[in-house]
Amino acid sequence: MTLSTPIRPVSEALVPATTLERGRAEDARQQRTLDGAPLAELRDRAERQLNAVRAVVLALLAIAAFAYAPSLTPALRVVNVSILVPALAWTLAQYLQWYDRPQLPGWLTLANPVVDITAVTASMAGYGLTQSATLALRSPMFLAYFVILAARPVTSSTRRAAAAAALTVAEYSALVAFLVVQRGVSFKASPLSAAAGTGIAPLDEGAKLLLLAVAGAVATYATAWHERLVVAYSRAARERERLETRLTQAQLESLKNQLQPHFLFNALNAITALIPTDARAAQRTVHGLSELLRLSLNSSADDEVRLDRELELLGHYLAIQRLRFQERLTVHLEVDPEVRRAFIPNLLLQPLVENAIRHGIGPRAAGGSIAIRAGRHDNVLRLRVADDGVGARLSAEQRLAREGVGLGNTRARLQHLYGDRHRLALTTAPGAGFAVEIDVPYRI
Repeated sequence: MTLSTPIRPVSEALVPATTLERGRAEDARQQRTLDGAPLAELRDRAERQLNAVRAVVLALLAIAAFAYAPSLTPALRVVNVSILVPALAWTLAQYLQWYDRPQLPGWLTLANPVVDITAVTASMAGYGLTQSATLALRSPMFLAYFVILAARPVTSSTRRAAAAAALTVAEYSALVAFLVVQRGVSFKASPLSAAAGTGIAPLDEGAKLLLLAVAGAVATYATAWHERLVVAYSRAARERERLETRLTQAQLESLKNQLQPHFLFNALNAITALIPTDARAAQRTVHGLSELLRLSLNSSADDEVRLDRELELLGHYLAIQRLRFQERLTVHLEVDPEVRRAFIPNLLLQPLVENAIRHGIGPRAAGGSIAIRAGRHDNVLRLRVADDGVGARLSAEQRLAREGVGLGNTRARLQHLYGDRHRLALTTAPGAGFAVEIDVPYRI
């Protein structure tokens, strides 16, 4: 009959700074790093995805330009090639140069929108120079500016989003001024007259610039809001993790505080039983108890100790119990020398041995033996404490109810220290004694 819990991973703690000022500076640096880490990861992923979209769009535009090439003038074909080929080459070069790295260069989040905005402006300028300036300014290509700005919140910082917005307004303003000066585009007071003729209306162009400015402002605000949201969520998650860690530590301390008086109470009971019958043995037991308490107190603040230290403490405890039980108690110790430096929870073995003596050996008039084994299985340290005592016929629920302070605390401490990366199996049957087997991560 076996009751067990499964095995899964555990984490390490961070080392704090050694001085107050350095500690504060390091905490501030780590805070900035941790705040920026989720954003950097999200932006890197978004930049990769956006570059894939850019590659698809440019490929489709290249196919369309090739399909319509026979109906275009040589000048327009030159414009298409001079814009599409460098833009597509830049997009594909990013895959060859940086996409095998864990993180893209940070400056790409600024370079890519600059390239995109400039490509749109250059295309409109090319069409204006080779065909009609009025047609170029009325071209749907103008809407590409808004698509570029819409991607800023997920790929750029607030400052870079603002820079892209300002660049868009500046380039389109420069484009309008260039076409007016170089191509002699006439101004029409009425937008209706401009739509019917070859001129442009200042009101139309002013509205376009206003829309670009508003779209840029919205993109910048959305970027800032996105940053604040991610940072706030990251901080809340870290605060929740910190509180959970403190709660776990408090629970561990509570468990240890319960275990140590319980252990001392049982040791004193053993000494009390010896005083009427063997005063010298009682004196030796008191000396052994003092050594036991010294070792226990020296490591009381540690959640984990090395196995050899735990075995030393267990040796003093067994010496006390041997004086009490005499020939009725036999202990077999089998420990692989390789695992003696491995870490295990503090005061792990003593409660298990105490349970074996109390529930397995104690009720038997003839006494019995306890076998303690420790060995390594891959990345797992396996500990086993078994007795050949009376055993019991208990269901899993009954055994959990009768675990008491020692085994109950052991189970709880293993859960707090290792989460699901442990296994505790309790086996018993009438006349077959009790056996407790524990697996914990092997660490030295």
